Amino acid sequence: MARLGLLLLFALVGLAGCSSTGGGGGSDNPNAGRYSMTHDRYPDAPADVSNVPDAVPRIEPQSRGGNKSPYEVLGKKYHIMPSAAGYSRQGTASWYGEKFHGHLTSNGEVYDMYKMSAAHKSLPLPSYVRVTNLSNRRQVIVRVNDRGPFHDNRLIDLSYAAAAKLGMLNHGTARVEVEAIDPVAWNSKNILPESENMTAKPAGAQLAATKAATEKVATQKTAALPTPVSAEGRYLQVGAFSTDAAARKVQDKLVAAAAGSQVQVRSVERDGRSLYRVLIGPLSSDVIPGDLISRVQAAGHSSPILVDYP
Repeated sequence: MARLGLLLLFALVGLAGCSSTGGGGGSDNPNAGRYSMTHDRYPDAPADVSNVPDAVPRIEPQSRGGNKSPYEVLGKKYHIMPSAAGYSRQGTASWYGEKFHGHLTSNGEVYDMYKMSAAHKSLPLPSYVRVTNLSNRRQVIVRVNDRGPFHDNRLIDLSYAAAAKLGMLNHGTARVEVEAIDPVAWNSKNILPESENMTAKPAGAQLAATKAATEKVATQKTAALPTPVSAEGRYLQVGAFSTDAAARKVQDKLVAAAAGSQVQVRSVERDGRSLYRVLIGPLSSDVIPGDLISRVQAAGHSSPILVDYP
């Protein structure tokens, strides 16, 4: 698909990205000169992307770039959806590759054709979607961080790696189903992120092993933190650590970001060793999760997730 350059998008809508020609085809884009190549193509020395992991859905604030609505490209207006929740469509997928590798996407990130990403005309940036190739039933999960494809008959533009895993490189396009993923629900059913290179396991196994009692505090500062009345409810998990001391340091530093919500450490046994989770909660109904997540990320913890404890 014709990929629109940064300069055009800045002039039209203040965006920072663009969209590509799928399958290495040509482009009639008058701004194609910003790229070193006229036409998109396969990498000269294609890497084996069969083991590239899917994108892992996580809660993120909307990007500052790429979410202005409406925006106009090639004389047509597009409106950004307020949320990806419930999105499910079938249509034609294309892909973009080496021509755009290393250039900025619409939300200001650098396009890496070897990562699991995609471009979409109307989903908020970033979003996470599951893409199914309807001809062979292969599936990938990608993070949408770019705008396009700006062809009426194209639904989504995939990175080279995603297209390769779906088995659509040679044909250039494929009939696909695109389904939005709710990061909260996905993480509750699949994995909980952890720190210090700990390997994540299914959430059900972790929750079953979680101890009911909150760890006793070793210092006066930590002892002053409130003790939860109930273990049930929704929590923001900030991280998980192999030592109680490391978890306590993070706990102490999060008091300000928590803005009155409880910050606690819970331990769980895994493979004969203890793992210490830093949790904020249980969250009351007046806590706005997005605001709390932003404060935690500003405090240096980039991947907090919401989890529900029964």
